[in-house]
Amino acid sequence: MMRTANPALNAQVFQQARGLGAGETMTLQGTVNKSFILLALLVISASWVWGKIAQPVAVYEGMEGVGQTAASSAGPLMMLGIFGGMIAGFITIFKKDWSPVTAPVYAVLEGLFLGGLSALLELQYPGIVVQAVALTFGALFCLLTAYKSGLVKPTENFKLGIVAATGAICLIYFVSFIMSFFGASIPLLNSSGPFGIAFSLFVVTLAALNLVLDFDFIEQGSAMGVPRYMEWYAAFGLIVTLVWLYVEILRLLSKLRERR
Repeated sequence: MMRTANPALNAQVFQQARGLGAGETMTLQGTVNKSFILLALLVISASWVWGKIAQPVAVYEGMEGVGQTAASSAGPLMMLGIFGGMIAGFITIFKKDWSPVTAPVYAVLEGLFLGGLSALLELQYPGIVVQAVALTFGALFCLLTAYKSGLVKPTENFKLGIVAATGAICLIYFVSFIMSFFGASIPLLNSSGPFGIAFSLFVVTLAALNLVLDFDFIEQGSAMGVPRYMEWYAAFGLIVTLVWLYVEILRLLSKLRERR
């Protein structure tokens, strides 16, 4: 049985898609191409937001209120990215045959959020974005190499462990989200102390290992004869994991910077 902790990629997804539609079927190369397209859309969107924030900061550089100016510029765009991306993501998950349209929309909206978040953190911790991008793509290529070489093998026990751990992290984040409405939080999530850093390091590792499951699932799914639109859906699932990994790396790096 194929298993992945990514909610967008699970065994039933491809099983339900088999036999649906007609014409060409999903291929591994096609999924790779679609992944690059979604990644490019995300980067373009993020870069646009970055420019929107950087321009007023440059104008007010050396004056008080620079942080407030940047935050006020980023806030609406980040909110649009967060909630719009969630809506587009859920639509993609429940209407997979719409993924050729909804997956690019998700990538653009997610770029709004990541661009704003990255720009704000870059103002606070110069150089952090370059480090986070390098570590994210470094993890992607290292794990892809390890997977293709057989160094990392996604056995059933490996998959079960990653799925269980990812579910636990999702539960913690959900509880933290609910607590935020009452002005409370889970100290472990935001603390820059040893336990907070250890927690972030664990989550970064977990997010990276989810890439291995995604690689395995996409490779197996491409051999099942599902419709061509599933290339967009599989690429969407991979982008979801990459976004999570990048955000968690930013969180870890920001905690490390606070300790300096």
